[in-house]
Amino acid sequence: MKNLFKFSALVVLTVFLTVSKLYGQKIKPSESGYAPANGIKVYYEVYGKGKPVVLLHGAFMTIDLNWGELIPELSKNRKVIALELQGHGHTPFSERKLSHATLASDVTKVMDYLKIDKADVVGYSFGGEVAYQLAIQSPQRLNKLVIISSTYKTNGWLPEVNKALEGMKPDLFTNSPMHTAYNAVAPDKTKWTPFLQQMIASAGQPFDLDDSNISKIPVPVLIIAGDNDGLDKTELSKTYKLLGGDVFADMGEMPKSQLAIAPGQTHVSLMMQTAMILNYLNNFLK
Repeated sequence: MKNLFKFSALVVLTVFLTVSKLYGQKIKPSESGYAPANGIKVYYEVYGKGKPVVLLHGAFMTIDLNWGELIPELSKNRKVIALELQGHGHTPFSERKLSHATLASDVTKVMDYLKIDKADVVGYSFGGEVAYQLAIQSPQRLNKLVIISSTYKTNGWLPEVNKALEGMKPDLFTNSPMHTAYNAVAPDKTKWTPFLQQMIASAGQPFDLDDSNISKIPVPVLIIAGDNDGLDKTELSKTYKLLGGDVFADMGEMPKSQLAIAPGQTHVSLMMQTAMILNYLNNFLK
């Protein structure tokens, strides 16, 4: 089983004090429901009208917990499709093995169900890993890709981040904001512990979607990171170079991909900068 959640679970330690700021003014989706996907059903919500953009949340999070502030603003000019991946939020727990490939395929199944041929895709943390995989295996379904505080390999995180996750237990999440958000919408609240166990079991397994695959992503990619979000910035620079960036553009063409490092931001606080994130998205996805 691939490690999908290597860093995301660590965030729960910080979220205890800061998560309330992630919630925005709740608006009702124009459409919501479940789409069949590879033997499970995946919950989705649709907001607004216009060019479609798909949002993929971080580990252990729900749509509202991750995107509550951004959706009301982004949906003013875009059709926003937010979904909850296997076991998260409204989407039922499943014994199906977790893998980047399967979860990315789930995203395309939701798009098929909603009759969306292509979309911009935005992934945060765990959702960024799935988004990278989606761009690798189904590039024809993407217009542009946005990766927020995420990586495509275990070594993309600082060593102390990976070390901090050793020995993680489900008790860490008891009565956490993530637990509260899960209980508010989960179809079967008794699956909370099995859900955590399934995810934690994956945390000890290193993963790497491969540099060669990243270098072949054909669509423009915007990487957004905090300067102190746990990502190894040396590795991040290598990633940007693989995507065609890190050039002397005054002597040639600007690369199609972009890199934004937000100062004074952590993995958690970065997602609280709604105005900044919205500005980056509007400029890159236009």
